[in-house]
Amino acid sequence: MRARLLALVLLLLLAGCSPDGTRDDGRITLRFQSLAWQEESVKVTKDLVAEWNASHPDVRVEYVQGSWDSVHDQLLTAFEGGEAPDVIHDASDDLADFAYGGYLADLTGLLPAELKSDIPQRSWRTTTFGDGVYGVPFLQEPRVLIANATWLRESGVRIPTPRKPWSWGEFRAITDRLSGSGRYGVAWPLKDPVSATLNLSLSAGGQLFHREADGRVTVRFEAADQVVPRTIRAQTGTDRSASPTTLGSGGSDTLPGFFGGRYAMVPLGFSYRQQIVQQAPEGFDWQVLPAPAGAGGLAQGVSPQTLSLAEDCPHKKEAAAFLGFLLRPENMVRLALGDWMLPTGTQALKDPALHTARHGWATGTALAAHLRPAPAQTVRGYPEWKDKVATPALQEYYSGAIGLGALRERLEEDGNLVLARYQR
Repeated sequence: MRARLLALVLLLLLAGCSPDGTRDDGRITLRFQSLAWQEESVKVTKDLVAEWNASHPDVRVEYVQGSWDSVHDQLLTAFEGGEAPDVIHDASDDLADFAYGGYLADLTGLLPAELKSDIPQRSWRTTTFGDGVYGVPFLQEPRVLIANATWLRESGVRIPTPRKPWSWGEFRAITDRLSGSGRYGVAWPLKDPVSATLNLSLSAGGQLFHREADGRVTVRFEAADQVVPRTIRAQTGTDRSASPTTLGSGGSDTLPGFFGGRYAMVPLGFSYRQQIVQQAPEGFDWQVLPAPAGAGGLAQGVSPQTLSLAEDCPHKKEAAAFLGFLLRPENMVRLALGDWMLPTGTQALKDPALHTARHGWATGTALAAHLRPAPAQTVRGYPEWKDKVATPALQEYYSGAIGLGALRERLEEDGNLVLARYQR
């Protein structure tokens, strides 16, 4: 009896929707996998889906919850099994292999003209692979210094601004000055050392990945690429101005020590401000400072959050219309505020809510014009290079287990062997 009941339920479910996502009543259903995870961002995203559904009765969007922790492998399995969601939330540095593999739809010609013109070309470069555009970059975050404002004020050090940031040399000297008696000028959370190192290295003129005339990419660890790693290594190993115990930590792991007065500053993504607002002890005075600058100024690499369409989506026109709705300037502002990040759209960036001094919004927004595509953005094989070569090499270097020469050898020689397999 129970088996027959289950079979009946299954038949009823199957009867309601055809394989192409169209119900018997003619209504289209699109599956939207979102990676929003903070309470505010989940609510905003679900609210926008509900607003779309209320005004588009013939094209219903079904919200599906995904996870940043497993999205790459989960999507790969879904693509290969023919079960990918129609609308896909991801990050631009995860798209290259999916785009070249034919799993994502080319959005050229599908998106509303106002959306295409509102997002700067530098942001579109993060989702352009070959001749196609395979995602809409819509949220981004710079890395900033979250500082104990009381500690800095009492020390008398110069407080940096986006117009007059610290140089990397000045940053090292200041963290040394702030250290002593069991306290550190900075705590580097480098559980994922590759993204932080590569993206901050743009400020020093670093590039690391070089595309040759034939289109092949090679790794060259040159002087400009070494500025940030050498600074971090000096702070932890020579100056003792950076806590060595946080090198294997994630950003959230450093917050208790930061609140407890153990570290004067922590380099974190801009969105961590939400956790700080929620978790900081009453009366704790903190502020947002720009990351140090070098030969490249305040330039930073970013991998924006993206929205893509699956190549197998049978209703691309309708799905693209949903993207246009979701990323209207006013909606992009809502998504940015919900995720405590910056929108990519120029109209959204003008919103007064993003220019208030409260919680450092104005400092972050001032950095938006300096954000550039992350160095590895269009490099095929980057995930493997990152996991198998760069992460262990940088972890060993920062811990003092290997020197700069060995780091260069690992990144270049081992790294180019990995990349070569993807460029045959």
